[in-house]
Amino acid sequence: MHAARRAAAAGPRVEPAEVEFSALRAQGAGGQNVNKVANAVLLRFDVPASSLPEDVKARLLARADRRIGSDGVVTIKAQEQRSLPRNKAAALARLQAMVDAAALPPRRRLATVPTRAARERRLEAKAARGAIKSGRRRVAAV
Repeated sequence: MHAARRAAAAGPRVEPAEVEFSALRAQGAGGQNVNKVANAVLLRFDVPASSLPEDVKARLLARADRRIGSDGVVTIKAQEQRSLPRNKAAALARLQAMVDAAALPPRRRLATVPTRAARERRLEAKAARGAIKSGRRRVAAV
């Protein structure tokens, strides 16, 4: 396993005490069980108030993710399972996956220069394409 990935696997953990769960009724098919039992889970996690490291918080809040509100609260709804504890575990796992992705610092881009052969191939392709297009022009009457 790559060293950076290994560090992220042992990276910041979400504290269960900082997560707020609320139970609600699931949507969709499921028969009478859906109508009677509140098995879906709505997870709320306040990123700015959490105990995560500051750099992870900043990267998490900078993500373009519709689950993160403008107030910095992550909202995740889990309703795939038929039991409340399994939906809680699924929502917590999704939140931890978001935190793990934000724990990895973005890779620095290395500036590269195209090789001479690549530049020549590009110019040859442009010339060939130009020749094809010039062949489509109207022929001048003599």
